[in-house]
Amino acid sequence: MKTKTFGDRVRDVVKKIPKGKVMTYKEVAKKAGNEKAVRAVGNILSKNYDKNIPCHRVIRSDGGMGGYNRGIKNKISILRKEGVKI
Repeated sequence: MKTKTFGDRVRDVVKKIPKGKVMTYKEVAKKAGNEKAVRAVGNILSKNYDKNIPCHRVIRSDGGMGGYNRGIKNKISILRKEGVKI
């Protein structure tokens, strides 16, 4: 059986973020097994085009939006539609 990569674990964590909720890049990194890999999480998610992985639900620890490969305005719009207070 193949061992999951850090990227696989990041995507697994993000898949489980429920609609209307967010997690920080640091929380995702920690749950995926490497608390210090915050930038790696951002890098992995910047390449995500799988609609089943809601990367728009991952934000910065300071409350900032962070990046989004479909544009920050889209990220904010989607989060508001899901009921996240921004």
